Amino acid sequence: MNASALGRVLTMNRGSSTLKAALYEADPRNQLVLSIKVDRADLPSSRVTIKDASGNTLFDSPVEERPQVKNAGRDAALETIFDWLDGHGYLTNLVAAGHRLVHGGVQFQKPLQITPEILAKLEELVPLDPDHLPAAMAGVRYLAQRLSELPQIACFDTAFHSSLPKVARMYALPRRFFDGSLMRFGFHGLSYEYIVGELGTLDGPLADGRAIVAHLGNGASMVALRQRKSVDTSMGFTPLEGLVMGTRSGDVDPGALLYLLGQGKISTSDLEKCLNKESGLLGVSGSTEDMRDLLEKARQDERAAEAVELFCYRAKKYVGAYAAALGGLDLLVFTGGIGEKASPVRQKICEGLEFLGIQIDPQRNQTNDPIISSSNSRVKVRVIETNEDLTIVRHVLDLLGPPTRKSN
Repeated sequence: MNASALGRVLTMNRGSSTLKAALYEADPRNQLVLSIKVDRADLPSSRVTIKDASGNTLFDSPVEERPQVKNAGRDAALETIFDWLDGHGYLTNLVAAGHRLVHGGVQFQKPLQITPEILAKLEELVPLDPDHLPAAMAGVRYLAQRLSELPQIACFDTAFHSSLPKVARMYALPRRFFDGSLMRFGFHGLSYEYIVGELGTLDGPLADGRAIVAHLGNGASMVALRQRKSVDTSMGFTPLEGLVMGTRSGDVDPGALLYLLGQGKISTSDLEKCLNKESGLLGVSGSTEDMRDLLEKARQDERAAEAVELFCYRAKKYVGAYAAALGGLDLLVFTGGIGEKASPVRQKICEGLEFLGIQIDPQRNQTNDPIISSSNSRVKVRVIETNEDLTIVRHVLDLLGPPTRKSN
């Protein structure tokens, strides 16, 4: 019942605190079969949820610690997932696995099949992305052991931004650092690639104009596009730079951080934790990084309101800056969990940007319509649900070629 004539592709997407996976048909429509999520994937108390394409829950269970599995909080979750998939026939006709790898450095600017040699080179990139790469590569190694013949494809978030002009890549630091690859890379590339494809279908030639895409979620960034290519983006050498995020600080004066270190107010390791895990919406509000909760609490909780205001203010500044970099604006797109669902956030970001030609229709915005700009807005403003997994599936099939139909 679970076999597929043309085969299936598994996607694996490791975030800083979650593991998301999905199973897709490898047919021309790339239909979703299963979605898999592991909350608190970096902790032993993680929980696995598996749903079918209609959203019906097929499996929901805490991960049982397995003494024989090293680093049980992570690998035990993979054991739980693949034992269930195997037991229910979903590994039948699995043709490939595609992995989202957040960082590809300067070496990797397009998807490629993972070999032991490639995996060794990826290990060298861990200092650039210690939050994501080790866990993602653990998944690669696990699959290599469990399904040794299965092709695995690496898809890099940074690759989309390989089109960044040199001026957008550089920091004003001594040249030797840039020559040593200390530069702006940009992230969320798989999401942006999906949105660009959707814009081409939805808006035709307009998609080749001047566009800004705001990927707003627990991780948040923005990209400026010209002719569907990245010309600037808010995240830089790491995903810390740029917008206010769920627990990440975004832009901070380096002098402030030097002060904290120099005065002995914080250690280097604690500073890293502070910037990545304790700042952003969580740090400003003092209560939560969840925008839904902050919007509900904003009227009674001054700090919650300030967190929302700062998030929107910083995003608005980047829209203005990127409109200037592009020499005008034709399209503005909101995506990501917050961008797709939080109408008050979109409203706050767009308020005051009428001089750029942005006018929001309050009713369309409130109901999360695909187009939320008013009929007389010069700039078209869209809401598009992103799909990084589908981008991965397409890369996998482009690289390996479509599977051939198997005879009975």
